[in-house]
Amino acid sequence: MTPDPTTTAAGAAGTWQLGDRTVNRLGFGAMRLTGMPWDPAPRDRETAIAVLRRAVELGVDHIDTAAFYFLPTRSSNELISTALQPYADDLVIVTKVGPSRSRAGGFEEYARPGQLRTQVEENLRQLGRDQLDVVNLRWGAGLGKDEGSIADHLGALAELRDVGLIRHLGVSNVTAEQLTEALALTPIVCVQNRYGLTERADDTILDLCARHGVAFVPFFAMGAGVPGAVPGAEVDRTGESVIAEIADQVGATPAQVRLAWTLHRGPHVLAIPGTGSLDHLEQNVAAAGIELGPDALARLDAIGAHDGPPMTARP
Repeated sequence: MTPDPTTTAAGAAGTWQLGDRTVNRLGFGAMRLTGMPWDPAPRDRETAIAVLRRAVELGVDHIDTAAFYFLPTRSSNELISTALQPYADDLVIVTKVGPSRSRAGGFEEYARPGQLRTQVEENLRQLGRDQLDVVNLRWGAGLGKDEGSIADHLGALAELRDVGLIRHLGVSNVTAEQLTEALALTPIVCVQNRYGLTERADDTILDLCARHGVAFVPFFAMGAGVPGAVPGAEVDRTGESVIAEIADQVGATPAQVRLAWTLHRGPHVLAIPGTGSLDHLEQNVAAAGIELGPDALARLDAIGAHDGPPMTARP
């Protein structure tokens, strides 16, 4: 039976360590707070603030954001600062740097190592903090930084950590080779890559994180991606009928089943579903308490990732 979405706490799925900070495994992604660039209008500001405050009430203590999450009249960082200051001692805010956007909203040239301090300071100013809990170096698809070494950029962030502007470092949208390089350079507390039930290209990275005790934090975990099926598996191409059937069995929505499956992938896996809706927020948090039995997990696990190249992800 699905837990009551109005009362289930984010801690129902347990906790994990981001460095020396303990967080509930069900967190919140702030990208959708403002509305998306393709939406007909920005989200209502007061509703966005209410969503953030309700998330914290429900036990969310891990919020993912970035200074480049903004629309002309909305900024995720500013909404977080307005809604949640003074910040609770146990609240962990994770941001990311690397990409930059113009005032018009378009992505500009990727930051050089020497420009990362400016981006870190921008996040500090917008969030009203003296130190950022975790900063992810956002690499990868669509940003002109798909391949190659991340050493120079990560080294620049490590220097900012050493002077106290950053507490911990993570990486985002990286390959297994880049993660291995990062782990050899400096302590890494989390990896944030695109991953979900029907987009499984990063199973190898998930396992690599488990071996090193690093949090794996999927983004777009509820998105369908480009689904397919494991050869020989008795599921339809998308797996949607299987997801819907299991959702009906456990009294959940298909989106909640996707989130619950993500959390079942390992104790080191965190979820950061984003929304600008209070109802959807409560449903997402309730997914932390959904138990999927062995049969359901086996059927869901049989839904494979697509066979083609990974999708280009929006940052």
